[in-house]
Amino acid sequence: MKAWFALTNGDYRGVIAAAEAGRGASGNHSVGVQLIAQEAKAYARMGKRREMEQALDIGRKQLDALPCPDNIQNHFVVDPSKYDFCAMDCYRHVGDNDRARELSEEVIRAGTDFDNRERWPMRIAEARITLGVAAARDGDLDEALIHGRRALDGPRQSLPSLAMVARDLGQVLADRYTGEQEATAYLEQIRSLQRPS
Repeated sequence: MKAWFALTNGDYRGVIAAAEAGRGASGNHSVGVQLIAQEAKAYARMGKRREMEQALDIGRKQLDALPCPDNIQNHFVVDPSKYDFCAMDCYRHVGDNDRARELSEEVIRAGTDFDNRERWPMRIAEARITLGVAAARDGDLDEALIHGRRALDGPRQSLPSLAMVARDLGQVLADRYTGEQEATAYLEQIRSLQRPS
């Protein structure tokens, strides 16, 4: 939890320190994989792509060596779908739109039941933000806003995480679409997430 709190507060060196300490205590459990993923996210936000990819590779190898988890609903259990979700975040942050988009689509597919019920609305919301970021970077403001609004309107539970990810889309919109009324309205919607209610 300390690594996640540090990540949502922008303390990336704190994420790495907490992840390293936690991995030493995690033994052969998937929570160690989750800590590696948090470390990769911190490296991505620090602009250290090589270290990010090394961490993602280490985490994937450790995950592949573990037995299939019994209860993927447990927050501290990592399955391949959850790991794709973490990698999606990393690739969005380093600007690899193709990888981020591909992983986003997989996260949405894996998180949606046959009847279109969202099993993991928090992951799906962040995947939609990622699709929005990729669309905005590709010059498609309308598509970016469609994905961004769907993310904010969904049945989301973790506002600190959603606000952190939504800021990525907000930054692209602020950089590339200054003066666009719809982009400005979305930026205000993002800001409202961060205000105390």
